Amino acid sequence: MKQLMLDQLAINTLRTLSIDAVQKAKSGHPGTPMDAAPTAYCLWQRFLRFDPKDPEWLNRDRFVLSSGHACALLYSLLHLTGVKAKAASYPAGERLAVTMEDLKQFRQLGSRCTGHPEHGWTSGVETTTGPLGQGLATSVGMSIAERWQAATYNRPDYTLFDHNVYALCGDGDMMEGISSEAASLAGHLKLSNLCWIYDANHISIEGSIEITFSEDVAARFKAYGWNVVRVSDANDLTQLSAAYQAFIDTEDRPTLIIVQSHIGYGAPHKQDTAKAHGEPLGVEEVHLAKEFYGADPESQFDVAAGVVDYFAANFGQRGVKTHAEWQKTFAAYHYQYPELAGQITQMQQTHLPQAWDFGLPTFTADGKDISTRESSGLVLNTIAQRVPWLLGGSADLSPSTKTELSFESNGSMRQIGELKAGKPTSSDYFQADNYAGRNFHFGVREHAMCAIGNGLALSKLRPYVASFFVFTDYCRAALRLSAMMELPLISIWTHDSISMGEDGPTHQPVEHLAAMRAMPGILVLRPADANEVVEAWRVIMANNHMPACLVLTRQALPTLDRAKYGSASGLAFGAYIVADAKDGKPDVLLLATGSEVSLCVAAYEQLKIEGIKARVVSMPSWELFESQLQEYKDQILPPAVQARVAVEEGSTFGWERYTGYAGTIIGMQTFGLSAPRKVVEQHFGFDPAHIIKSAKAQIARHAGSSSHHKSTLTSLKNLE
Repeated sequence: MKQLMLDQLAINTLRTLSIDAVQKAKSGHPGTPMDAAPTAYCLWQRFLRFDPKDPEWLNRDRFVLSSGHACALLYSLLHLTGVKAKAASYPAGERLAVTMEDLKQFRQLGSRCTGHPEHGWTSGVETTTGPLGQGLATSVGMSIAERWQAATYNRPDYTLFDHNVYALCGDGDMMEGISSEAASLAGHLKLSNLCWIYDANHISIEGSIEITFSEDVAARFKAYGWNVVRVSDANDLTQLSAAYQAFIDTEDRPTLIIVQSHIGYGAPHKQDTAKAHGEPLGVEEVHLAKEFYGADPESQFDVAAGVVDYFAANFGQRGVKTHAEWQKTFAAYHYQYPELAGQITQMQQTHLPQAWDFGLPTFTADGKDISTRESSGLVLNTIAQRVPWLLGGSADLSPSTKTELSFESNGSMRQIGELKAGKPTSSDYFQADNYAGRNFHFGVREHAMCAIGNGLALSKLRPYVASFFVFTDYCRAALRLSAMMELPLISIWTHDSISMGEDGPTHQPVEHLAAMRAMPGILVLRPADANEVVEAWRVIMANNHMPACLVLTRQALPTLDRAKYGSASGLAFGAYIVADAKDGKPDVLLLATGSEVSLCVAAYEQLKIEGIKARVVSMPSWELFESQLQEYKDQILPPAVQARVAVEEGSTFGWERYTGYAGTIIGMQTFGLSAPRKVVEQHFGFDPAHIIKSAKAQIARHAGSSSHHKSTLTSLKNLE
């Protein structure tokens, strides 16, 4: 009887803390925290393995709040369970991840209780959520990570990885397409360590879900290959416990627990859907709700006596004990398997192995053109030999994106020279019967793929995902969260421009480079040739605090002769001089990225024959270039040289930053067209002749700015 009373007291305290946080902020969502409190409480208090003293312990169970609008519930849980601050964003010194003051400052500047959960800002928040469905798809990545880590590192008598992944979601999550993509893949992979908890309260912002959502969710998930368990009453801890135990006992598939609940209100006779879901209850209804829960209606942010100790005696002690046992196991494992233990430590610290870049290829200007997607595949495979936790795949396009890792049956990589002819064996793929595979088949699920990649990165693996560049339209929400969380997710995008040719405008990216560059916190790299690809991978692998977007060609490109032109190592600065006037005083700057750099080099050589001094600048990464000192930027793009031509097979948007409004931008103002590649390129002016014409026009336009340019104008007229 005492336990039941304490259970109910703890649940009601979670509810009232959440109500008060939302009410004080005059902003937020009180309804779901009220109805889902028993569901979350039962999981945390009775099942979740989580050490509150070390919320980053690598074998902890993960709890993902996909319904991010219900974050007041999560913050109340973190406070009452005494989870310690561990994230680097906290000031030095010991403190709770969520203090009472943080709760009182919910949704206010500086509070750890932000409007939706933010990973890296608040310890105990496993992933940033808010856009519905993202948390669910990310949890699949976490589940995959545990299966891979267990298959790769566990040994007889040494179970280092066996944690479970739980995600609490609602009706809105179930409606989002990304959830279906992720659930379909999870069922195919039989991820028995994954449990989604569906708080079915039948409410969305516009009202009852009867107006939009009438499908049989249970039947849908059974069709996906999931185990489905029902809880008819969200307040019944016995039913909830039985459901969680059913998940733990299921060893051949993921589990969906459907919990029937009623969204929380203050006064039953004043049920206002919008207010319950997306607005504070108001003073009167707060009082009524607290009276119903047996709390003092006049008291705010009250923690009932005994609740904190009760959490500590169950949730806390279980986590501390389990963690301590794990540490003993890992110490013995480290003694017996030092190399594997070292890999685990490096993974957790996001460090790279020594000499990780040993043996990276150097490409010679031998006249054999190679696409940047092809050279990237060679570099990727070289790096993967030395970084065992580098893994990933494509949305059904790995033969086209060249992102397969190629192994011998003994687990070692094939030699680089064999990669073009080689093909991964079935043992190299991550499947339900082989969780040790490093190649992933994501299927035609671009959105879920990127969110799953986030889950892998949150689990400290080094994942890459891949598809055609135009399909970033399908996954921007997940990529945006990668940037917010500062995750080093590697995304590889091929078929990067209108040079796709015959497939036509539906498959020819135009606005995509501009869109990716507009996103804060993401590193975009579009290399010009195979050696720039090598340097791009050096930058990407050394970066552990932001996602990288590698944009590559399908068509073969010439490899620049680096004995004649600038070193590709300049890529690390974002922009560098490829070819220059003999005296270092150019009349015109030719700026380009990717495949267009070689066009500018060809134009440069012709201009040189004609006595016109040009400089070719490769600008593979605007983000890296903008991070340089102004002195370096002025060295590459001298302010005195106003005659400038930018060349890129994409939207012209943004290039004005480097050309000035008087410069010329050879880019796309429309969508592409369906025709052979060369025809498409010439139709839109992407050829040396057009660049030369634009360069001369620029020189003529800016000739009055200096006597140097006047002499150049004279030579131009003589040539005419």
